[in-house]
Amino acid sequence: MNTTDFSAGFLLGLSLIIAIGSQNAFVLKQGLRREHIFYICLFCAVSDALLISAGVAGFGAVTARYPNLIDVAKFAGIVFLLGYGLQSLYASIRLSHALDVSGQVVTSLQKSLLLCFGFTWLNPHVYLDTLVLVGMVSTGASSKLTFALGAVSASFVFFFALGYGARLLQPLFAKPKAWNVLDALVGLLMFYLAWHLYQG
Repeated sequence: MNTTDFSAGFLLGLSLIIAIGSQNAFVLKQGLRREHIFYICLFCAVSDALLISAGVAGFGAVTARYPNLIDVAKFAGIVFLLGYGLQSLYASIRLSHALDVSGQVVTSLQKSLLLCFGFTWLNPHVYLDTLVLVGMVSTGASSKLTFALGAVSASFVFFFALGYGARLLQPLFAKPKAWNVLDALVGLLMFYLAWHLYQG
């Protein structure tokens, strides 16, 4: 295995995914709540793996030829982010809002995965990052397969570290008020990302 190509893919994948975004905020919240962490992290990582593989295989050329695909994803992403942002802001001001890490309020696995699907597949930036950017950079690698494995590995490492590492913040989020603040911040982040997509 070409370690240079693997390292290049890993570092590129990590640099693209480490930025604060709606998907990462969701994974962090699930990690704090200790709800379906393994499945959420696995879903995110496998989704990245599929998109990265498609990008390296040349699907970036398809999105470049049919830019309307990105426009459709952009519109759907804005609607989804606004909806979830409103939900988070509402949760942050509810008087009965008292989530805690013991899991008193549990979201079903199906609902969690549906939300995760929205944050992942309705985000046009993920297509630009994985299909176009990673696909384009991979053309300079001596081994596209090794480069892709590096980028995919970065996704698995990052998501599982974020999901399971979130419990280190458990003492802070043992207080219901901290959850209210987190929900408010997540809601504002969703609105900002929706605005950013609209401007982009």
